[in-house]
Formats: sequence, C-alpha cells, structure tokens
Amino acid sequence: MYDTWEELEKSIENCKKCKLGDTRKNIVFGVGNKNADLMFIGEGPGADEDEQGEPFVGKAGKLMDKAFIGLGIKREEVYIANIVKCRPPQNRNPEADEATACMDYLRNQVLLVKPKIIVLLGSVALKNILGEEYGITKARGNWIEKNGIQYLPTWHPAALLRDETKKIDFWKDLKLAKKMLDEIEKNN
Repeated sequence: MYDTWEELEKSIENCKKCKLGDTRKNIVFGVGNKNADLMFIGEGPGADEDEQGEPFVGKAGKLMDKAFIGLGIKREEVYIANIVKCRPPQNRNPEADEATACMDYLRNQVLLVKPKIIVLLGSVALKNILGEEYGITKARGNWIEKNGIQYLPTWHPAALLRDETKKIDFWKDLKLAKKMLDEIEKNN
C-alpha cells in the first residue's frame, strides 16, 4: 500500500496487470476531494471516460451530476472512483481477473480518502466490495456497515438510462446518503 497520492498515482501509470491495459486510451483513476466523507464507486470507465481520463463524464455521469445538483451535493466535494481503472471493451462488465487486478488500487484510494460513506453504484461495485452474496435489487437503499464505513448500494446511473423507473429509487438513495453526510458534518 502507498502512503501518498503521488506514490499511488505513479504506481498505476503504466499498469499492465490485466488485458484492459492493452486497449485503454487513458487510465481513469479517480476524481474529486481526496479527503471526502462521501465516496462513490462505480464499475469501470466507458468510452467518454476512457477518452477524457475522468470517471462519470458520459451520459450516466451527466445524470448523476443532475442528481447531485438537485440534492446540493457538489461533485468537487466527493470522491469518485471505479472498480477497474481501464475501459472494458464494448462497455461490458469487468471480468473477475480484471477487477482483482485493480482492487489494490481501489483499496488504497479508500485508505487515503478515509470516507465515512461509500455509495456503491450498481451490482459490479456491490459484489466486488461487499461480496458475491449480495444482489443489487435486494441490497439497494439499505445501509451496510463494514470496517467503520457505511455503504449504501444503489443503481448504477447507466441503469437509469435503460429503465427510467429506477430514477426514483436512485434519488431516494442519494437523499439517504446526503442526509447521513449532513449528520456527520453537523457532529464534527
């Protein structure tokens, strides 16, 4: 594990731990407040993210940004990362070996950020962080505490683009996260 952001970011520069390193344009490391109380973890970069080197800048990210604005969450005050740091071909879900190859980078990001709340965006994030026994449909909207961090699974914003009925749940879940964040800030 690395003690500084500089060491961690340097360690991933030329990463070839899995086959995704052969097809990426950019490593999509993470973005935001490196001391955030609230962190979001998605599955992996899409085409727009691979092009720009930043997570959640495509259609799904724009939808997430609208929810942030509506709830008074400033994107620059949270930290956003993904399970894998390179784009899987055709935006498929990351394969197990790809997720495993990136997991130490993500763990190190969490250790450096020290968030109090992590919103898990979708099934891939949920299963890779909390375990295969979890399913997004049953777990979403329910707090799960692990190692002193409160996890809140919800739909991935890309799922909202495919099924608009999920927007209500997503909104409610982000409201829950915002409410807990406000309580944490009030008590500090």
